This record gives sequence, C-alpha cells and structure tokens, in this order.
Amino acid sequence: MIPTYDQMGDMLEAVAAQFPDAFFEGLEGGIQLEEQALPDPDFPPGEMYIMGEYCSDLLGRYILLYYGSFAALLADEGEDVWLDEIFATVAHEFTHHLEDTAMLHALDDADAAFLRQALAEYDDT
Repeated sequence: MIPTYDQMGDMLEAVAAQFPDAFFEGLEGGIQLEEQALPDPDFPPGEMYIMGEYCSDLLGRYILLYYGSFAALLADEGEDVWLDEIFATVAHEFTHHLEDTAMLHALDDADAAFLRQALAEYDDT
C-alpha cells in the first residue's frame, strides 16, 4: 500500500506530535514533506534512497522527509511499517538537530561510516 502524499503528511503530523516540544526549539522551519524521491547519488539508481535530512542553511534549521523515497522503498508495506519508518526517520533527524545545536557530530560520523560500509559491500558484489 502506498499512501498518497497527503496521507503521508497526516501520518507525519501524527508522528511529530509524539515528540516533546523541546525537540522543536531552534527548528525554525519545522518538519517539511517533499514530494520527490531523493536517490543517493553515490549508489546506482534505485539502490539507496535518502528518507530525510536535517538542514541548517540560510533558511534556518529544518527537517525534510522525502515522500518519493518512502514510496520507492515501502511500496509493498502496510501503514504500520510506514508509521514506524516515519517515526524512525524523524527521530534520526531530530538527533542531528539536537547534536547540531550542541555542536556535536556523533550521528554524522555514524551515518558516514554506515554509507562507507554499504558502498564497500555493494562494490564487493
């Protein structure tokens, strides 16, 4: 089941409401849902997608989730899996936000290590 963009937006709102207000401090742009998929450019098409990202730029701090990436990876999954993945992605991006405000980068380092390992495993096949 692939929810519509609007249905995922409703799911995202419900998930975001589960997080404490303190997590949103300094997140000027809140959490936004983009319609497109965001394939990881380091992998062949269709192999790896970016589900969400934390942004800190001229527009401020905000979280983006990519509807198309969820649709590409979760096309055969039910609503419960979608909700779990949305929650996990939002929690992950909030961790980036909280670390950024504290000038830490442990999750950035862990993400980079994960991608290096995934690329190495992909190159070995």
